[in-house]
Amino acid sequence: MAAQHTPALPVLGSRKPSHRERVADALRAALITGELRPGEVYSAPGLAARFGVSATPVREAMLDLAKEGLVDTVPNKGFRVTAVSERQLDEYTHIRALIEIPTTAELARTADPVALEALRPVAREIVTSAAAGDLIAYVEADLRFHLGLLALAGNGHLVDVVRDLRRRSRLYGLTALAEQGRLEASAEEHLEILDALLARDEEAVRAVMTRHLGHVRGQWAAP
Repeated sequence: MAAQHTPALPVLGSRKPSHRERVADALRAALITGELRPGEVYSAPGLAARFGVSATPVREAMLDLAKEGLVDTVPNKGFRVTAVSERQLDEYTHIRALIEIPTTAELARTADPVALEALRPVAREIVTSAAAGDLIAYVEADLRFHLGLLALAGNGHLVDVVRDLRRRSRLYGLTALAEQGRLEASAEEHLEILDALLARDEEAVRAVMTRHLGHVRGQWAAP
């Protein structure tokens, strides 16, 4: 992966994330997309050079990821990315479906149209990232979009649970989809979700969300 700047990251509240948090989010996105592979050991200086930042926030961010179980500390070497089993991915996706599909569908009845429309630039950012093949930006914008939607339900604990599940997922198939030019179709589903919500079509929202989450254990997860 070529060196790159730390991308813009999700801001769901009024507090601006610290540099350490921004680096941690970029590293999480790299884990999710498979840019950082299970079993591989990465040093803080090496990751810092790859992401175009200094080693200190990378080291601090990796310690945060270690607390979350996403990496293991390897003394005098760096950090090893932990593996996620197929069963774990199935369980994460099942829980996400139980939470996200009905919660998002209910927003067709309850959400403020202005608040929904405010998420359209993020949905377009997802499409743009898919077209450019920028997987880290794609995952980050996708996170911002879906957590932003769930936040409209007014349950902060629910948002935290989904955020954690998404962090633990692995979507290695995104690379192949981007190379094949097929990721844009999935990206467009975010606009479909918004349009269905604004049309107050609860069943359409449920159908698109079901299809969309199906990708997580389908084409998005393929090695």
